[in-house]
Amino acid sequence: MTDWPVEVGRVAAADFSGVVSVSRGADIIFERAYGMADRAHGIACRPQTRFAIASGTKALTALVVLRLIADDALSLSTTARSLLGEDLPLIADDVTVEQLLNHTSGIGDYVDEETGELPLRVPVYELVNTSDYLPALDGVPTKFSAGARFGYCNSGYIVLALIAERASGSGYHDLVREQVLRPAGMQDTDFLRSDNLPGDAALGYLPDGRTNVFALPVRGNGDGGIYTTLADVRRFWAALFDGRLLDLQWVDRMTAAQSAGPPAHRMSYGYGCWLEDTAVVLDGGDHGVSFRSVFDRSSGSCCTVIANLETPISPLVARLRELTG
Repeated sequence: MTDWPVEVGRVAAADFSGVVSVSRGADIIFERAYGMADRAHGIACRPQTRFAIASGTKALTALVVLRLIADDALSLSTTARSLLGEDLPLIADDVTVEQLLNHTSGIGDYVDEETGELPLRVPVYELVNTSDYLPALDGVPTKFSAGARFGYCNSGYIVLALIAERASGSGYHDLVREQVLRPAGMQDTDFLRSDNLPGDAALGYLPDGRTNVFALPVRGNGDGGIYTTLADVRRFWAALFDGRLLDLQWVDRMTAAQSAGPPAHRMSYGYGCWLEDTAVVLDGGDHGVSFRSVFDRSSGSCCTVIANLETPISPLVARLRELTG
């Protein structure tokens, strides 16, 4: 029988701070918290602690957009321009919703993916609602022609959030709550402000020990930044694959390869999620945030690691999957 604490400890770095979970169906095989959620006040991480998951949020954005498509408020071929109007004029007129979903739009990114830096034209504390991001996205030149190739793009998912708002008449954060969080029972998941975190949420830490409050938008949006728990991640997977969030035909499409992914990358991309063999992967990394949750459709097993610092978690997730079999 596997000695999970010992095995996990062998792979996790000595300074790992976060939570680890392995489950199969409704059965929790292993769950453990490590390190500090708040170093200054000596508050330890717990399995119930809420953590930011960076780009893991993109799957929720994709679900909102696909729900609008299923309701005929949008289509995969809808152009971004048809809803953007005169906003963001450097986005090409032929960029479609589908290309934004699968990262083949070619639009410029407000995040430097090489460094993770935000060369913003507005202070991070002003990025509260989707429309607040318009000045940050404006003026970023196109990288390549729409549909030409894969190019991971955070701006594309902000644009999707904006499109969803204009197509539905509702705010993006409310759409996520109503169409994803509520039906999935994800009661501890929300877009928290990093400058006003509740006591059960982990602070994110930079390598020099400072918190990440000045390094990221104060409130997450379509490209990332939601806070969640291990239990809510499990609830998400269950709700996704039992059809509570979207008709199963659309779930199958969302979790099938829609673009090849980076040339040197082992994974392809669906809509808002990565695909690796029989597994669907949610992945996120940012200043003070590391997240990966892998759901294997063939076995029903789920491996999730969330950390409140930047740290290589892929080896840990890979080892957890090996131990799970």
